[in-house]
Amino acid sequence: MEAPSLDAALISDSEGGGGGARTSGELFLAEVKKQLWLAGPLVAASLLQNILQVISVMFVGHLGELALSGASMATSFAGVTGFSFLLGMSTALDTMCGQAFGAKQYHMLGIHMQRAMLILTLVCIPVSVIWFYTGSILTLFGQDPEIAAEAGAYSRWMIPTLFAYGLIQCHNRFLQTQNIVFPMMLITSVTALLHILVCWILVYKSGLGSRGAALANGISYWTILLLLGLYVRLSPACKRTWLGFSKEALNDFSHFFKLAVPSATMVCLEFWSFELLVLLSGILPNPKLETSVLSISLNTASMVFMIPFGFGAAVSTRVSNELGAGRPRDAKLAVKVVVFLAITEGLLVGSTMILVRNIWGYAYTNVDEVVKYATIMMPILATSNMLDGIQCVLSGVARGCGWQKIGAFINLGAYYVVGIPAAVILAFGLHGLWIGIICGLTVQVLLLSSVTYFTNWENEANKAKERVFNSSMPKDMQPDV
Repeated sequence: MEAPSLDAALISDSEGGGGGARTSGELFLAEVKKQLWLAGPLVAASLLQNILQVISVMFVGHLGELALSGASMATSFAGVTGFSFLLGMSTALDTMCGQAFGAKQYHMLGIHMQRAMLILTLVCIPVSVIWFYTGSILTLFGQDPEIAAEAGAYSRWMIPTLFAYGLIQCHNRFLQTQNIVFPMMLITSVTALLHILVCWILVYKSGLGSRGAALANGISYWTILLLLGLYVRLSPACKRTWLGFSKEALNDFSHFFKLAVPSATMVCLEFWSFELLVLLSGILPNPKLETSVLSISLNTASMVFMIPFGFGAAVSTRVSNELGAGRPRDAKLAVKVVVFLAITEGLLVGSTMILVRNIWGYAYTNVDEVVKYATIMMPILATSNMLDGIQCVLSGVARGCGWQKIGAFINLGAYYVVGIPAAVILAFGLHGLWIGIICGLTVQVLLLSSVTYFTNWENEANKAKERVFNSSMPKDMQPDV
């Protein structure tokens, strides 16, 4: 199968002026192929990177209940305090690298990545201090002292993973915005397979126990980073965008922070809202049952979320590339296509979830009470997945356009003004909590849809050109705005 040409314009300037012009249906189909070609490897790479930590926790689970509880709590704490923030900051490169690539300012991609790598590494330093004292922090917030101590030890051994994770995200965005996605998938696939062996050796054979699982995470993440770094520096595909390290990356940090801070806020506000569900489930009448079903629900939701997450990353690349290239009509078409794909995916996956609702719980437990409760939750999860898919791709559009600040305010209102309060009011069970989140998702989708619908794409293309132009010029030569 020949890869679609991702650099070519879908709609030529002479559209409608001759027999070579394509129909709207042909243009739509061509864009579908482009996005599927991008999204498939991105879904696989994201899923495999996230599954590394899942594999580690699974190995720890065979060491005993205390080890499993500590590793699970440490993984959740790491996500809230570190991984979500680094992921959010790195998505600023979706805008900056994507639009620079579309504008053919290829050398700026390497500059933007180097600047992001330096800033994210500096951010990791205070986060690593927080992770070092995880046990004391969890104890201070009333967690069981034994579990907190176990989580603290696991977190300290996870610190090397933190620094690798941030740099991996920078490399991912650098490659993704150039439409280079298959190497990311292959590198992550090989590492995930090796991770199983590394976990087995470090957890069971080395005597490190749960600490070996945390160390295995670091080894695998640094392996991914090393392979990605070698690819960027040696592959002919990156010869235009990676010209070596440059002092220019040390300048104009404010340009990165203007997008990185709202990007991180946008991601973290959504991520933290689901973590609050864990806390709220603990105050329900039957917390043991509720938290068991919550674990199944969150695992299921996280797994199916990887599909629209890939579509969101793909459309972010498509929109940023087209706006940077000055092709607003192609950018608008990309938005229409990705919404169509998100709705189609939501219907297919949602229908499957409803069909398997009576047996899905048995994949996690043999307790009939938990399975029956999970059966009730599946249609609610299907609805949540549909809305989450739409908001995910629209958030990708926002990143492609550079609307992170708008997205942050939307997420703040959707989840913390509507979603979480609704979850508390409706908390007559886990399904009530999740319906509250669905209320927040609904508001988020409506607001993002409104912003996207009323967008003037010609203006967005001009803004992209201005952003690329300003970032390419020395600061003392930039015009006063």
